[in-house]
Amino acid sequence: MSVAATAAPVTTARFRWFPALLLLLYVVLFTALAIHPYSRSTWVAENLPIVLIVAAIVVLYLRGVRFSNTAYLLMSVLIYMHTIGGYYTFERVPFDWFNHLFGFQRNMYDRVAHFSVGFYAYALIEYTDSRQLIRSRFLSYLLPLCVIGTVAMSYEIIEWLYAATAGGESGAAFLGSQGDIWDAQKDMLADTSGAVAALLLYTVTNHKRPASTPQAKY
Repeated sequence: MSVAATAAPVTTARFRWFPALLLLLYVVLFTALAIHPYSRSTWVAENLPIVLIVAAIVVLYLRGVRFSNTAYLLMSVLIYMHTIGGYYTFERVPFDWFNHLFGFQRNMYDRVAHFSVGFYAYALIEYTDSRQLIRSRFLSYLLPLCVIGTVAMSYEIIEWLYAATAGGESGAAFLGSQGDIWDAQKDMLADTSGAVAALLLYTVTNHKRPASTPQAKY
């Protein structure tokens, strides 16, 4: 088997059902948690971007833009966590075991969810590598990091605008700062740290593609 064939993010025949399974689990989770959430307005605001992300991934899949099972698994972490957070509101998600384990005084569920935003860097570099869109290894790693950082900043602005517009308990629940004046900066740091972790994982899993190797056909 050629290097090109092994380097491309192709889901093996044995596990081609895996993305469909992840989607099914999301549909079940979404449906179950759509019943009597803590705040319906917060639930709508939290779930809307996730539904759009899932729809985009499905459309890309149907149009032939597909990723490895590892990439799909990493992307699903944010989808599941955000869906759960929308049901409880992020500051009310039962997460005491984690908070007590590390001695945190606040509920860190939202911070972990922000960390999982960075996992999308794995799919981004996998895409650019499989299609040889960037020849420089430095730039191929820098691009996903910058994209995640931009998304993190943009989402914090959206949170601020929604909180300022909605006001009251719904706005505060969506913002989820829990009284921390540096919450936005810490969330962006968590997003970027997740991206670094995802890119390190990509390196460790040896998804390498020589710049001169032609794109594999599949």
